[in-house]
Amino acid sequence: MTMQSPNQPTTFSPDADSSRQLRDAFGKFATGITVITAPSVDGPVAIVANSFSSVSLDPALVLWSVDRSARRFPYFEAADHYAIHVLAAEQQDVCTLAARDAHMLNDHPHLLNADGVPLIDHCLARFECRKVAAHDAGDHVIIVGQVQRTEMRDGQPLTFFAGQYGSLRD
Repeated sequence: MTMQSPNQPTTFSPDADSSRQLRDAFGKFATGITVITAPSVDGPVAIVANSFSSVSLDPALVLWSVDRSARRFPYFEAADHYAIHVLAAEQQDVCTLAARDAHMLNDHPHLLNADGVPLIDHCLARFECRKVAAHDAGDHVIIVGQVQRTEMRDGQPLTFFAGQYGSLRD
């Protein structure tokens, strides 16, 4: 009888029956957490995204993706301007609020930039963007924005790994 190692990998082909396993596998990639904000016909809106990445330095481009089936999708599909907020370790409450309520900014302090985009303070970095492209990508849309203004500060990031919040240790 052969003993299997407790750290034996799980191998599968992604399909409708393995969507939970695929989500768990995606969760093995530790990420930072962002809150994306935009103006809308219903007031300021927010959504949590960990699908953020830099694309180009010249021009300054970033991307993030949004699920087409998300109730908030129409707001962000329609937004020409938005801000990406890279959350600090002490901002887990901001993430929780944004995850629960698209209109969390109605009760959370924020400023509006010249384009009417809501801005959250105390983030590690903030990228104020103009949407330049949207690409179909399965059940998501990849949104590419040109960064118009940036703000940053020192601190530890709020991270997400295997379904849990965390932060980096020195």
